[in-house]
Amino acid sequence: MSKSLAGMHAALLTAMTDDGEFDPVRQRVLNAHVIAQGLAGLYVGGSSGESGLLESDALIEQQAVVAESAGGSSVALIAHVGMPSLATSIRLARHAEKRGYHALSALPPHAYPFSDGEILDYYRALASATSLPLIAYEIPLRTGRPLPLGLLHDILALPGVHGIKFSSNDLFKFSLMRSAHPDKLLFFGFDEIYGAGAFLGSDGGIGTTYNVFGRLYVALHRAVNDGDVKLARELQDISRRFVEILMAIGVVPGTKLALGLLGVEVGPSRPPMALLREDGEARLRPFLDEPAVRRWLTATP
Repeated sequence: MSKSLAGMHAALLTAMTDDGEFDPVRQRVLNAHVIAQGLAGLYVGGSSGESGLLESDALIEQQAVVAESAGGSSVALIAHVGMPSLATSIRLARHAEKRGYHALSALPPHAYPFSDGEILDYYRALASATSLPLIAYEIPLRTGRPLPLGLLHDILALPGVHGIKFSSNDLFKFSLMRSAHPDKLLFFGFDEIYGAGAFLGSDGGIGTTYNVFGRLYVALHRAVNDGDVKLARELQDISRRFVEILMAIGVVPGTKLALGLLGVEVGPSRPPMALLREDGEARLRPFLDEPAVRRWLTATP
């Protein structure tokens, strides 16, 4: 199969008004900022976009605003549509197809302790609901349990499923999937150890911190492919340090705060999500001001 979607994709944040509603004006500003960083694509409406806290209509509006921003560019658009309700997922998927998205992705159903068979049936139904390729999703931190390797093999074998976003630190499991499915798209989703996934054969990455450091991750992916281990380590260390700060102050709210410090106002996260500490700016600003870090925060080197 074609791997035209390979490369580095920002798990796009959702811009909000000051009172926590979707803000299309701020979203367009964010879209332009992220697109300018030279990434392969945008992953829209995922966990980083606070999809679990947004209404379906807001997610549909965001899909439209992002598609408008990306129009005429080479940026690939992947719509995350994974909701606990299959009917809601299919509604989001069909809207994305109408808006010209290039692929879909979806968390497995996660509102209840669904069986392996129910999860497989969910992906089967979603993959057949549109003509778009579907990217499955492994993220134990969000779903509460890792999917068995055998189930992942079965999901990847479904017609219409073209790959998976793998957000887990189980690198052995990832390597087994890479070996068993050489023709499938395997995206690695843990930003702070992306280089490890890349050395194990990922086709690209999808990550939250790409909203801020998109250029850095494009360079990191290239460094791994070029065999430049020294550069890859240096870039991964910047990523790791950023994520370390975000883990202390809140990943999504902290990423939004970092963007605000760079002049890209995207509003707060939707409650109950909030910054975990009051010293977020004091922790972020010195890091972002380091010359070795700041050089990756501009549109051009």
